[in-house]
Amino acid sequence: MINDPNPTTSSANPRTFKVWIPLLMSLMVVAGMVIGMKMQKIPLIQTRGSYATDRTISVHEGSKIEELLRYIENRYVDDVDRDQLVDKAIRTILGELDPHSSYIDAENLKEVNEQLQGNFEGVGIEYLMIDDTILVVSTVSKGPSDKVGILAGDKIISIEDSIVAGVNISYSEIVAKLRGERGTTVNVGVQRKHENKLLYFDIERDEIPINSVDIAYMLDEQTGYIKVNRFSATTHIEFMDSLGYMVEKEGLKDLVIDLRQNPGGYLQEATKMLSQLFDEKQQLLVYTEGRTVKRSDYETTGRVFYDIGNIALLIDEGSASASEIMAGAVQDWDRGVVVGRRSFGKGLVQEQYTLRDGSALRLTVARYFTPTGRSIQKSYKSGSDYDGDLANRVISGELFSQDSIAILDTLKFYTKKDKRVVYGGGGITPDLFVPVDSLELNRNFLALKEHIPHFVYRQLEHQPTNFKDYSVDTWIKAYRVTDQMFNDLANYAKDKGVEISAEELNEIKPMVKNRMKARVARQYYGEEGSFKVLNQADEIVRTAIKALKEKEPVALEE
Repeated sequence: MINDPNPTTSSANPRTFKVWIPLLMSLMVVAGMVIGMKMQKIPLIQTRGSYATDRTISVHEGSKIEELLRYIENRYVDDVDRDQLVDKAIRTILGELDPHSSYIDAENLKEVNEQLQGNFEGVGIEYLMIDDTILVVSTVSKGPSDKVGILAGDKIISIEDSIVAGVNISYSEIVAKLRGERGTTVNVGVQRKHENKLLYFDIERDEIPINSVDIAYMLDEQTGYIKVNRFSATTHIEFMDSLGYMVEKEGLKDLVIDLRQNPGGYLQEATKMLSQLFDEKQQLLVYTEGRTVKRSDYETTGRVFYDIGNIALLIDEGSASASEIMAGAVQDWDRGVVVGRRSFGKGLVQEQYTLRDGSALRLTVARYFTPTGRSIQKSYKSGSDYDGDLANRVISGELFSQDSIAILDTLKFYTKKDKRVVYGGGGITPDLFVPVDSLELNRNFLALKEHIPHFVYRQLEHQPTNFKDYSVDTWIKAYRVTDQMFNDLANYAKDKGVEISAEELNEIKPMVKNRMKARVARQYYGEEGSFKVLNQADEIVRTAIKALKEKEPVALEE
C-alpha cells in the first residue's frame, strides 16, 4: 500500500467512510470509558486540621493492586474477604511511610473523632466494674442520667431487656448499649442502697461533653493551675473560661499550664491558647512546611483578654504534637519556663481524609517548626526504636538524669530574647529538669495502684459522707490514710492475685497512701480534690511554683 503524499488534497471515497464510521464510534466509546476510569476521583474531605482545603486522590482502576485483588477473587483456592484484604494492604503501605500516617476503619472512626470533637452522644455517667457489676461513680451534672435521678452508688443490673450484672460484660459492650443517637431512649434497671426493688429509668440520650481541661484551681494566692489533657475542638473555650474565672474571681497573676501526658490534637486550639500568652501582634508561634505544602505561619493576634504575668509550662515524655508546639513557642520567645522532662518528639502534621466507605486516612503532609526553626520530630528511621522510645529512655537513664539526655541534633538554635542555646531533632528539652520518681515505675506500685479505685469505693460505700461538710482544703489537711487501710488494700490485691512481700510493701507505702488519699478526695470532692492531693506531692509542680517566684527562673538549674 502506498501512502498518499498529499492527503489534504486527495478525494474522499464515500464507501470508505461508511466502513470506518462504526469503528470510529466504537473507539470513541472505549476511549471515553478508559478516560472515565482513569479520571475517577474519590473525594477526601478534611474533617478538621491544619488546612481548610478539600483534597482528591485519583484512583487508577488498572493498578497492580486492583489487578491482584481480581486474580485472588476469581482464582484463589479459598473464599476471601476483599474488604479485609484491602484494609491490610492500606495499613501495610502506610507502615512504610511514617509512624503517624494511619488508616481508621469506619467502625472506629466515630469514637476517634469524638475525642477531638469534644463530645459524644450517650447517658452521661462515669462507672467502675466491681465484681462483674456496673457501679455508677458519678453522673454528668445536668446530663441525661442526672436529670432522671440516677445517683452515685447505683448498680446497673439491666439495660433494656439484657441482664448486665454478673455476666462478665465487656467495656465495649457496655458502651454499645448505653451510647446512641441523641433523642433516643434507653431503659436502665438499677439496684440502690436501702431499696428492696430494682428501680427503672428511661434515659433520653443527649450530647455529653468530653472535657479537655481536667481541672483549674489556684495553687496559691496568685498562681493558677490549668491541666489540659488534649487539644480538642473545645479546648480554647474551656481554657479561656477557666482562666477568666481565676483572673476575675480569684486574683490570678501567674499561671502553670500542665501538658504532661497530653498527646496533642488540633493545631489551631494550641495557637489560639498561645495567643493569650503574648501581648505582641504577629509574633510567630509555629510554622508548618512539607513537600507539597507551602510554608504556613501561625502568629499571635495581639488580642489578649487577660493580663498574665509569669508562666510555667509542664511537660514530660508523654507530651506530644500540639503540646510541644506550646512548649516550643514559650521557650523560644523566653515567655516562660518549661519544667519537667523531654517531650515525646512528634512534629508531623496530619490531615484527615474521609474515604467512600466511611473509613478515613490520616496522612502526614508537613512538619512543625518552632519559632527559631527547630524541628520537633524525632527520627523514625528505626521503627523499633521509635515504638520503644520510652523503654529506651529508661534504659539510657534519661528519665532519671538530665546529663543522660542525648542531643539528637547538634545544630544550635538561640532563643529570641535571652539568646539561650536550644536544640531540635527530638522533642522539647525543658529549661528545668525534674527526674521521674523511680517508684512510679516500680512493678509492685503499678500492680497495687490498679486496685485502688475499686478498693476505695468499696471502703467508702458504707461510710457516712459527712466529709462533705468540710472544704476540700480543710479535708486535705486533716485526713490521713491509716496503716490499716493500706494493709487492707494489700490484702484486697492479694485476693486478686497480687503477691507483694512485706519489705516491698514498706518501700512503696508512702506513694500508695498518697494515691489512696487522692482517690478518696476524688470520691468526695471530684477532680479538684484528687488533683490538689496529687499536686501537693508532685515535684514538677513544686519546681514550677518555685521558679515562678524567681526573677530568673531558668538560672535555678545552674
